[in-house]
Amino acid sequence: MTGKERAAFRAQANGLEPLFQIGKGGISDAFIEQVDGALKKRELIKFKLLLDTSPVSAREAADAVAARTNAEVIQVIGGVVVLYRLNPELHKKPEKKQAAPAYPYIRDKKRSADAMKRRTAAERKAERNERKRSAKE
Repeated sequence: MTGKERAAFRAQANGLEPLFQIGKGGISDAFIEQVDGALKKRELIKFKLLLDTSPVSAREAADAVAARTNAEVIQVIGGVVVLYRLNPELHKKPEKKQAAPAYPYIRDKKRSADAMKRRTAAERKAERNERKRSAKE
């Protein structure tokens, strides 16, 4: 990860609230599962470490959690840790829907081609006038 990418993630993380905290129990399997689920859903998360009661330092906790969740440590400040893991599912573009036909009630190609050849009101009026003239002659 480049420095610019890391700086952009740090900027995004400023507005985040810590989702989890590590206390005297340390890093448990349940904590790792929760962090893993949050990374799948959000990609960028923040958690807090209670420095007074935690058995590990913030940097050690960040490295341990990142290693177990295949994430990258973005930032460690005091007892706050920011992690990032790319989730390609979140970046997929939605599939485009097929455009609806111009005349949805027309089902087959022959009818739709005929529908496209429909005459305008002015054309129909001109044809009627032409027939009237030819009938008078």
